[in-house]
Amino acid sequence: MKTFLNSLLFLVFLVPSVMWSQTTVSGTVTDQASAPLPGVNILIKGTTTGTTTDWDGNYSISAKNGDIVVFSYVGFKPQEFNYTGQQSLNVVLIEDTALLDEIVLIGYGSTTKQDATGSVEKVSEKEFNQGAIVSPEQLLAGKSAGVRITSSGGDPGGGSDIRIRGGASLSANNSPLIVIDGLPLDQRGVQGVRNQLNAINPTDIEDFVVLKDASATAIYGSRASNGVILITTKKGKTNAPLTVEYDLKASVAQVTDYVDVLSASEFRTIAEADTNFNENLLGNSSTDWQKQIYQTAVGAIHNVTVSQGFENFNFRANVNHTSQQGVLTGDLYERNSVNLSAVQRLFDNNLKLTLTTKGILDDNKYADKGAIGAAIGYDPTHSVYNEDGSYFQYVGQNLALVNPVFSLDNNNNRARNTRNISNFNVDYNMPFLDGLKFNLNAGLDYSEISGKEYRLASPTNPGSFNYQNFYTGFNRNTLLDFYFNYKKNLSSLNTNVDLTAGHSYQEFYIKSDRRETETSGGLVPRATIINRNALESYFARASFDIANRYLLSLTVRRDGSSRFGEENRWSTFPGVSAGWKISNEDFLQNSVISNLKLRAGWGKTGQQEIGQNYGYLGVYTPGRSDASVQFGYINGVPQFVNTLRPEEFDENLKWEETSQYNVALDFGLFDERLTGTVDAYYRETTDLLATIPTAAGSNLSDLLTTNVGSVLSKGIEFSLNGALAQSEDFNWDMAFNVTLQENKITKLSLGTDPNFFIAQGGISGGTGNNIQLWREGLDPSTFYVFRQVYDTAGQPIEGAYVDVNGDNQITEADKQAYKKASPDAYLGFTNTLNYKNLDFSFTFRGSLGNYMYNNVASDRGNVTTVNDAPGQYYVNAHSSVLDNNFQKQNLFSDYYIERADFVKLDNVSLGYLVPGEKIDLRLSLTATNLFTITKYDGLDPEISNGIDNNFYPRPKTYVLGLNFTF
Repeated sequence: MKTFLNSLLFLVFLVPSVMWSQTTVSGTVTDQASAPLPGVNILIKGTTTGTTTDWDGNYSISAKNGDIVVFSYVGFKPQEFNYTGQQSLNVVLIEDTALLDEIVLIGYGSTTKQDATGSVEKVSEKEFNQGAIVSPEQLLAGKSAGVRITSSGGDPGGGSDIRIRGGASLSANNSPLIVIDGLPLDQRGVQGVRNQLNAINPTDIEDFVVLKDASATAIYGSRASNGVILITTKKGKTNAPLTVEYDLKASVAQVTDYVDVLSASEFRTIAEADTNFNENLLGNSSTDWQKQIYQTAVGAIHNVTVSQGFENFNFRANVNHTSQQGVLTGDLYERNSVNLSAVQRLFDNNLKLTLTTKGILDDNKYADKGAIGAAIGYDPTHSVYNEDGSYFQYVGQNLALVNPVFSLDNNNNRARNTRNISNFNVDYNMPFLDGLKFNLNAGLDYSEISGKEYRLASPTNPGSFNYQNFYTGFNRNTLLDFYFNYKKNLSSLNTNVDLTAGHSYQEFYIKSDRRETETSGGLVPRATIINRNALESYFARASFDIANRYLLSLTVRRDGSSRFGEENRWSTFPGVSAGWKISNEDFLQNSVISNLKLRAGWGKTGQQEIGQNYGYLGVYTPGRSDASVQFGYINGVPQFVNTLRPEEFDENLKWEETSQYNVALDFGLFDERLTGTVDAYYRETTDLLATIPTAAGSNLSDLLTTNVGSVLSKGIEFSLNGALAQSEDFNWDMAFNVTLQENKITKLSLGTDPNFFIAQGGISGGTGNNIQLWREGLDPSTFYVFRQVYDTAGQPIEGAYVDVNGDNQITEADKQAYKKASPDAYLGFTNTLNYKNLDFSFTFRGSLGNYMYNNVASDRGNVTTVNDAPGQYYVNAHSSVLDNNFQKQNLFSDYYIERADFVKLDNVSLGYLVPGEKIDLRLSLTATNLFTITKYDGLDPEISNGIDNNFYPRPKTYVLGLNFTF
């Protein structure tokens, strides 16, 4: 029957082909793994007649007998076929070493790398960092120019600061918008987790696409000022056999560096020199308290993956268990997740239904990070335990210096987050118009949090609680968007047209309940907090490829946000970009230049992540029970009513807007053996959403979030990729990227005072001290200090600073802006080598021109730290006191501003594949954070805000990997 139908169809198409000598040939283009290839260029040789394959690799094109049909897809070897009247022509393309025309997402659609006009970079699985990766963003660290990822510390599953081109805001959120399978995440995060991206199992990620410039991000409008990262998770492949994979990564991590503090003998010498020295307070031990609070952390990541693909259906299922200890004793992160994806094709592949769902249990046991500072300052002459086995503790000591081992052993702080991220996508080729497609995307990100925390007061009072806290709540993020896409080859104009238009609605809802200990000592309920906002959007894009040489793309998005009043609620975010594929010009044919493209763009994007949901409204916040007011008596019992506190507001609050210009040159040489990009940008943000001081009595608070000022940033990004060696047995790929950047505030206040500034960067030592400032003309991370005076031997003179204004006294007016925490340049360098079944890779990361404020040394590097509480207890000091002999704190001396340039060997991996008839085994050994080259004297030169204070150390980690594929 099938043969008969095929024959009948053949005859139906044969008749017109004979009559007019031309017919329509159609088919599917796949790779060698039978996966469909979207975006393949198909051309009748010697003519302008052409088309491209759709998302499922399908195509149709008019041809006549004798035509040569050319299939080309850079990254695969081109193929030519002599058309002899056949109705169907299915083509299998063979992968080539060059990777120019790979498909990249651009937001509500896709393009090819060679046709992209914006600053778009794709990082695929084979380029990811290796090892026991818990937080997905660490896969991307050092891999993309203009993208700087700095982990918050060494805690397991901890989050990271992700900055694309340095960030465009001040008080508002500077993190990029993260979109997972079409669902934008809430930029504020999720309650009760270390990092909301941990809900995504790194093993399930197919690739990252980074949208950097405004012409590429404008399609996301109000949330795109700081760039966009699109994460695509893995799906099963069409016509793929059943595959079962088990992957294990077992890790061991250790702290290898500690804060420099006084040894027991050095500490005793300083203590004995004090006039109020009390011998009875010191012990006879020599305890390194930092080594007492850290442990060798072990971890394991298990993944079981099953996938299979049929002609019209494919699926993939992954079960993950992650357990990772922290090096701080008692710290533990666990993730249990199930990740499912299914793709169903119907109606001759014209309808594609895609479902992805992720169920996650995110469990955290948080160690008391206050123990880090306590261990640095604890008296080294005492042991952890008394002779009777109880914890040592000074009697009557304040709680700030509780025995740190006791704090870790008796802190119970746990949270469980139950989360589901689901996305359902409908992709339909409309039957009434060839090239018209409808796409519907519905997403849900829902999580529930349940947590508790309680701490014992001290070893001397073990039965009492210092603090109790019980909390519950949920986050709900819902999305519904749709768009129409129309692709057409206008052969008469020799132009490919790609048009998109759509609508999106997204709502964020957060509810939290908390009961905690208040100053009265009782456990009381706090008010339920509900946090809700919504965003409605309309968007469109038009792209043109003229003569396979000239590119033009226009985008626009109109956003309305509930976070602003009716007069300021809506704003429009346009973008335009153009490109010239110079390598397609006749004068560059048959040359060593395989790709040369000049592109430029401009766009406007927005910012609405201001923390407050209704900063334009006057709202009231319920007060605490211990601030209640008495209103009369009932039966002789006084009655108390909680107060309502009015919050500050600005009824004219509106969007923060960023304009960005971009110009770039993409190049490829020697058949794409050497490729690279030079990308320059200029970005200005106006109507900054900043929290600034207000005049007394002008509002309901001394600080107000409002629109004020502007920020300018500019930079140059350079990336270079080379296939240094290519053969059947040996391959060597190299990737290098470097980013040069400059940021400065160009306007800050509503007034005209050129000396106006806002203090930033809170530090330890005293109360309310800040070490950085925001001021016009300066980088937002600039330090604000006195200039230290040194003697002839180069030693700092305590309390002696440069009298800048010459008034013969040192006052606040003598402080100066000095150095900055943000780098002038940062870089990544990766090499990957393969010899037969053996593979080896390593990645270096570096940062140049950044400085660090050593707050541990400035706070504790003085004699007074040791003797500050005579007759009660002693506190250890930072070892810098041995060099400077400072008697007191000198918090604002530039002596503590240190160069923090570094080059770090971040990742090294060695693997070997043992192929088998039924089972393939891959063994790997990975090491991370191996060593850092730096002149910084503190614990770690890589701290995002430039202030080193009780930093959770990043450990050195070794990972053994076993991967079985059945």
